[in-house]
Amino acid sequence: MTIFVKLPHELEAMKVSGELSARVLREVGKRCQPGVSTWELDQFAEEYIRDNGGTPTFKGYGGYPASLCASVNDEVIHGIPSKDKVLKSGDIISIDIGATVDGWAGDNAWTFAVGNVAPEVKRLLEATEKSLWAGIEAARAGNTTGDIGHAVQQVAEAADMSVVREYVGHGIGRDMHEEPDVPNYGRKHRGAMLVPGMVIAIEPMVCLGRRRLKAGGDGWLVRTRDGKPAAHFEKTVAITEDGAAELISVEPDHVRPL
Repeated sequence: MTIFVKLPHELEAMKVSGELSARVLREVGKRCQPGVSTWELDQFAEEYIRDNGGTPTFKGYGGYPASLCASVNDEVIHGIPSKDKVLKSGDIISIDIGATVDGWAGDNAWTFAVGNVAPEVKRLLEATEKSLWAGIEAARAGNTTGDIGHAVQQVAEAADMSVVREYVGHGIGRDMHEEPDVPNYGRKHRGAMLVPGMVIAIEPMVCLGRRRLKAGGDGWLVRTRDGKPAAHFEKTVAITEDGAAELISVEPDHVRPL
């Protein structure tokens, strides 16, 4: 396993791409309204990223055809934007998006409610976001990736949700996906040790029903097998000298929640 520890000037450079990816995610979220197609969201995102000095990290990555992933309701991840996929009130949509600036990748995801959603779906969003912040709190020097996964899993399962295991968070830097993997489940004190200078993307994927998944048929899309909705939240953090994780993917005026 090769883990790239970033120097202080490299962390500062990563904050630029992280800030842009967080900002475009927020702007896309504002546009997740009934009657809007996921294709329109993707077109806006690509233009916004390029107009602000970045390039879309996802576009062309492994052959992926778009600038963001737009996954609706039971679609967990990797939903390809489409003119035919039009949002309606009651939907939820996970937007996963990356921006690269000066060779450094930024990566963020958030699940947005479209109009009025059912109470159990609102509870899913709340539990998944809470699990994200629990994972970030566990991302401290001296802890392990297992501590992060355990924190995420405990929160999600306490809310009677299930955690996706086939897809995980990851290191990030010059490449969007670097080592180590950061699972959203696990046991304390297991996995890779967290040391200052590591940068990781923590991204819980939580299902309202069972965690079993199925492929969507286009080589990218992943759905829940039982057809129940899932949520996906992601932030990029750096492990600091004083121990606590520092948000890399954050806007200057960021307040929690997004």
